[in-house]
Amino acid sequence: MELFTIVIIAVGLAMDAFAVSIAAGAASKKLNIQHALRMAFFFGAFQAFMPLIGSLAGVALKDIITSIDHWVAFVLLTAIGAKMIWESFKLKADAPDAQSLGVLITLSIATSIDALAVGVTLSLITSSIYMAVSIIGVITFVLSLIGTQLGRKAGHFFENKIEILGGIILIAIGTKILIQHLIN
Repeated sequence: MELFTIVIIAVGLAMDAFAVSIAAGAASKKLNIQHALRMAFFFGAFQAFMPLIGSLAGVALKDIITSIDHWVAFVLLTAIGAKMIWESFKLKADAPDAQSLGVLITLSIATSIDALAVGVTLSLITSSIYMAVSIIGVITFVLSLIGTQLGRKAGHFFENKIEILGGIILIAIGTKILIQHLIN
């Protein structure tokens, strides 16, 4: 069950990067496979690194919050999910040039900030943080690569819907963690 939960969290977290990849694919007429792979690598690496940092904070606080860890997980995942849903309704400017290294790093940080808070949650629900962050990184890489190609073909049609789906997934996982703990 732990692996399934981590995969679902990874998919939810990857939705921001996926949406940005769609936008970049739609905005850039000269985005080739090398650029798509580079973007997917950066997004995957940052999505893996941020929860690792967050989990270190979670491990440090674990003894303090063990009795309320289910509430912490629920609140963090629900807040992040709600934020993703809220941001999906904001008007967005044209996609920046994701081929520029500076822009790519900025986008990587922006799409992975949520993963920092999720790292705290991961430290509470898994004993193998390295497996979890590896799964998050790989799933983000694959979805980002798919996103650039989808963007080239479908444009901005799916972008905000993907962020809504990611938010719903994270809220559902937080709710599941809370309900499981309250029932047991």
